[in-house]
This record gives sequence, structure tokens and C-alpha cells, in this order.
Amino acid sequence: MLSPQRQTSLLLAAVAGLCWAAALSLLLFGNLATEGEPLALQRLLFYALVLTAPLLTFAPVERSLDLPGLTVEGVIGAFVLLYSLAFVPAPRAWLLALPELPIYTLLIMGLFLCGAALSRPLIHGISVRLFRARARAFDRRRVRRQSYEVGFLVAAVAALAGLRVLTWVSLLLLILALVIAELLFLSQVPVETPHV
Repeated sequence: MLSPQRQTSLLLAAVAGLCWAAALSLLLFGNLATEGEPLALQRLLFYALVLTAPLLTFAPVERSLDLPGLTVEGVIGAFVLLYSLAFVPAPRAWLLALPELPIYTLLIMGLFLCGAALSRPLIHGISVRLFRARARAFDRRRVRRQSYEVGFLVAAVAALAGLRVLTWVSLLLLILALVIAELLFLSQVPVETPHV
């Protein structure tokens, strides 16, 4: 028999999964961009699903792993990313073309926040296993910084693609630069002591 807390967690996960499935179905098959009225029923349903799905996904993770700010970043990132995919016309020119710059900015901001929010619980889990006997295992600042580095990597890949200079060499150089920067941070930044 499952405990009431476990049952609630499974129910929230099921509802979140249904919200994600419905939002992605509307995005792919709903022809949302053709709807001219901003407050049409289909658009309002999409807005509600795109806000509810990440809220139900990230809020329990933030609470259980004690990762402050995860829900806000996840909700904003998912909303910006899915809104721009649904309603903003796809760019036709490169990143620095002035009419396309706001489109790329929205997309890159959404990718950065989504990448950071999705990677933070994974980095936390790896840290707890990797640094079991060290104070770094529960260093929330380091976990936040590393998740922002992952989000920056995702956003930089999109920016390089928008500039049409994304190659394997530029991608490897970008990853190498981030790894070196993180090694420098690890050697210089003091460890945040966890609250007891």
C-alpha cells in the first residue's frame, strides 16, 4: 500500500504528464498561429496548460530537493519557449538581421531558462552521489551556477545556429571553454555551507 504522500506525488506526476501531452498536442496539431483572436478559447487553454504543466513538474522537485527558484525559472522558460514556438513566426534570416533579432532573443531566453531548470535537479542528483563525503554535495550555489552553464550552452548553440556558424569545432570549443571556466570556479569560489 502506498503512503498518502506517495499517492499525491504520483497523482501530480500523472496530471503534469497529461498537461504536457495536451499542450504539445495543441502546439503540433491545433493550428494556434492561425487563430487571430488573442483571447480565443483554444489559445486560453494553451496558456493554461503551458503554465500548469511546468508548475506541476518543477514545484514538487523544488520542494523535495530544496532548490529555490527552480519553479519560477521552469515556468517562465517553458512558457516563453512554447509561446514563441506556437505564436511567433519562425525566423527567416540570420540572428543579426534586425527584424529577426526579437524572435531569436525570445527563443534563446526560453532555451536558456529551460536548459537551466531541466539540468538543475540532474546536477543536484549527480553531486549528491559524486561528492557524498564533501561539503560540495549540497552546495546550492554551485548547482545553480552549473545549471546556468548548461542553459548557457543550450542558448549559445541556438545563437551559433542563428549566426550560421555552428560547427563541431565551434561546439567543442564552447564546451571546452565552459569546462575550463567551471574548473576555475571550483578552485576559487568558496563552498556554501548547507543549512542544518
